[in-house]
Formats: sequence, C-alpha cells, structure tokens
Amino acid sequence: MHSARDRIEYEQWLEELEVVAERLELSTEARSCAIDLFLADVPEDDRSKRAVLAASVYAGSLVAGDGRTQGTVAEAADVSRLSIQSRWKDLLEQAGLEPPRW
Repeated sequence: MHSARDRIEYEQWLEELEVVAERLELSTEARSCAIDLFLADVPEDDRSKRAVLAASVYAGSLVAGDGRTQGTVAEAADVSRLSIQSRWKDLLEQAGLEPPRW
C-alpha cells in the first residue's frame, strides 16, 4: 500500500499507466498490481520512469493472470521491448514475488 502523497506526487505517471492499461484492456486487478509495482520503485530520473511504468504494467498483468506479451506492452507504452525485458523480474523480486522461470 502506498501513501496518498506518493499517488499525488506521481499522478501524471499513474494517469499514463492507466492509459497504457486501457489500451491493453487490462483487468482491474492487473492495473492495481501495476500501480503498486510502479510506486514501489519509481526511479529518480524522468527518462527511466516510462520504462519502469511499462515493466510494471507487464509484470502486473502476469501477476493478475491477465498476461500480455512484452512486445504488446512495449508498443502500448511507447518503449522498447528490451526496456521491459531488463526490468520486470527485478520489479517482482523487489515486491517479494518470485518471477516465473520460463
């Protein structure tokens, strides 16, 4: 759970996350999980925020069983697939979750 202060501070990014989630038609559970993952690890550098946002959406969709491909999420978030690939497992581990071992 994150504070209202975090949600206000990163409101612009959370709105963008919702836009991406809407494009992907993600479930409410996947969106909520993505928000939690994003807020748990918001980078200082604005250039990195979009990549972490996309990785959070991808990981959140996996956790919720509403999985999308990295390529699909990357396209919806306007980032490279590599941006997601290099971050999503770390996000899950930092949240105390074990990433799948495919």
